[in-house]
Amino acid sequence: MRLQYSVAPVLRRALIAVVVVAAALAAPVQASPTPPVIDAAAWYLVGEDGAVLATNKARRERAIASITKLMTAIVVLEQASLSDVVRVSPRAAGVGESTVYLRAGEELTTGALLRAMLVRSANDAAEALALHVGEGSTEQFVALMNAKARELGLTDTNFENPHGLDAPGHVSSARDTTALVRYALGVSFIRDALSRSTVSLPGGRVFPTTDDLLVSWPALVGGKTGHTRAAGWSEAAAAKKGGVTVYGTVLGSDTRSSRNGALRELLTFGLAQYRRTTAIDASRVYAEVETGYGQPPVKLVAPRSVARTVRLGTPLVERVVARSSVVLPVRKGQRLGRVEVYAGKRLVASSNLVAAAAVGEPGLLGKAKWVTTQTAGNLWGIFT
Repeated sequence: MRLQYSVAPVLRRALIAVVVVAAALAAPVQASPTPPVIDAAAWYLVGEDGAVLATNKARRERAIASITKLMTAIVVLEQASLSDVVRVSPRAAGVGESTVYLRAGEELTTGALLRAMLVRSANDAAEALALHVGEGSTEQFVALMNAKARELGLTDTNFENPHGLDAPGHVSSARDTTALVRYALGVSFIRDALSRSTVSLPGGRVFPTTDDLLVSWPALVGGKTGHTRAAGWSEAAAAKKGGVTVYGTVLGSDTRSSRNGALRELLTFGLAQYRRTTAIDASRVYAEVETGYGQPPVKLVAPRSVARTVRLGTPLVERVVARSSVVLPVRKGQRLGRVEVYAGKRLVASSNLVAAAAVGEPGLLGKAKWVTTQTAGNLWGIFT
């Protein structure tokens, strides 16, 4: 009679992978009620995952006033150095409405003019920058603005000037301006400028921001305001709270205060649509891998926890891939598997899985003892 021992997991080198697809990490929290109806002609709101959270007439072409200056800043930063010295022309100094009262002939750096344009929404600074980059031609600069708009997929957008004063054909949409502010806030200089409550220029000139929410609502990351007769009171901005960031635009509010209230209500609604959750938990055992010779299985854990922002109502599903067995010895931290977490088809987090503790290989005496025990067990099973 031939005796068989269960030693294959120890000796076999071709280890089998096991795939486990688990249910949602936690029961999905239900999303908040229907998006609010706010005091604006058009609006658009997206989460950091790109999900559209609220929309109204978001593709309708409208004047956008000084929100235009976001694109002006993007193009200037791509074409010029912050240390460039710009000589203010009479044409730039003569641009009216919102200004920082630049004087013809004075010289300022590109960086200073950009901050004046973004913080104080200075039309004269925008014109001076456009003439500098466009080598004396605003038309040449505006062509660069429109080329960048096409590159960013802003299909509802056309620029006719660098400052946003009303002009035939100078239009965008709530959807496009939301995409624009999201891109602009990804540029470190612009993000920094839009987070400032004042801007200082040579000669002791200090100007406050035009963004009321920046100084009254801590959740606001930054944004660009705009106001003309055709555009109404408008703003494109981002807000962040509890690790969640959302981006939105309101266009065409009737008053400055109603624009502020509308934007805050819209962005607050967006922030409430997400939660910060632990997608991968370092304190959890994701799988156990068999060893052999009577040694304990190896527990697989993630080296560190991973938190992600997830939209409410979205179940998270995890996929664990681990070895079915492993050859001893195993060292602590040895990679033996992987976990991936999905929201629908979108991968939101992943991590290697490693051995939580070392498992040593028995010596010859230990192996002999184990074989003897296995043999005795098999014999007992046969005779009984």
